[in-house]
Amino acid sequence: MPRPYPKEFRDDVVAVARRGDAPIKQVAADFGIAESCLRNWLRDADVEGGNRPGVPRTESAELREANRRIRLLEQENEVLRRAAAYLSQAHLPKRLYPLVSELAADGIPVAVTCRVLKLSRQPYYRWLAAPVGAREFDEAHLANALFDAHRDDPEFGYRLLADEAARAGHQACDRRVWRICAENRWWSAFGKRRVRGGKKAGPPAHHDLVLRQFRADAPNRLWLWDITEHPTAEGKVYLCAIKDVFSNRIVGYSISDRMTSRIAVNALVSAVQRRQDVTGCVVHSDRGSQFRSRKVARVLALHDLVGSMGQVASAGDNAAMESFFSLLQNNVLNRRRWATREDLRIAIVTWIERTYHRRRRQARLGRLTPIEFETIMTTQVALAA
Repeated sequence: MPRPYPKEFRDDVVAVARRGDAPIKQVAADFGIAESCLRNWLRDADVEGGNRPGVPRTESAELREANRRIRLLEQENEVLRRAAAYLSQAHLPKRLYPLVSELAADGIPVAVTCRVLKLSRQPYYRWLAAPVGAREFDEAHLANALFDAHRDDPEFGYRLLADEAARAGHQACDRRVWRICAENRWWSAFGKRRVRGGKKAGPPAHHDLVLRQFRADAPNRLWLWDITEHPTAEGKVYLCAIKDVFSNRIVGYSISDRMTSRIAVNALVSAVQRRQDVTGCVVHSDRGSQFRSRKVARVLALHDLVGSMGQVASAGDNAAMESFFSLLQNNVLNRRRWATREDLRIAIVTWIERTYHRRRRQARLGRLTPIEFETIMTTQVALAA
């Protein structure tokens, strides 16, 4: 079953059809959808707007979402109640993993329990497969040797403790010894534990995996994305677009009145919904804060995408995407002054879907449009297979 089109794309197509500049059949063909599909979108939009009798999808969706949230709250309360009872049994250190297993047997998902108790699922599943492993045994014996050395010589730091443990037959790197000593608060009598302050650092920037080699031998191998802006009488409009280097097709985009990480997330989700099989695709951008956000990093990891970033203040590292924005500036943005954000939005969407994808032929693609090039090349690959 094909995946649904992104909501932002459906709203844009409905807005173009309602303008009446072209017949519905022509609008559907320009945007690459069936005429019946467009008529269904128009009917749903009329129901949502109250211009036609029917039950809006938002109401049923809100009811389902409310039921889901109520069920989730009940599960979270049960987790907290059971955890409080479990931890109050005795003044002893306890492992919460057995409690997670008990709650899972009672029908509470492991993901919910781990989120409430602030646990990671991967270590829990590893513990479930092997509650006590060889590493735990080895680390326990190493900790015993470190404790004996620390008790005999309290002034020793972790490096000297590592030397004493090595003499006792327990080989370990200094970093591992430091971690065990820090967890057990075995500090040198002459030392002072450092307290780190300040905010937690954000996610690190990705390495540049493209190195200005904007080539791909198949779809969904290399995507480029960036954000551009243009003023209107109502304020600025921001466009985040994602281009597949294989065919130069814009596989995802999002338009907003604010340049936050949400616009990058929406564009990336839109591209994933359209292309579907995107595992291992390299997504290359500049070092803007929107692309370095935690939300974007989570979406990349969720869909097995590989992040890539150029250098700071180096437009050439994303030149292929900048060339698309140059075309957009010359063909749409700078053609006239725009009164409203909606007018500019419709113009951008119409130019991308009607002109750039289906009418503008490119020399690099053998004088084919991006849609024609993808159709021909994917067909040849399928026949060769």
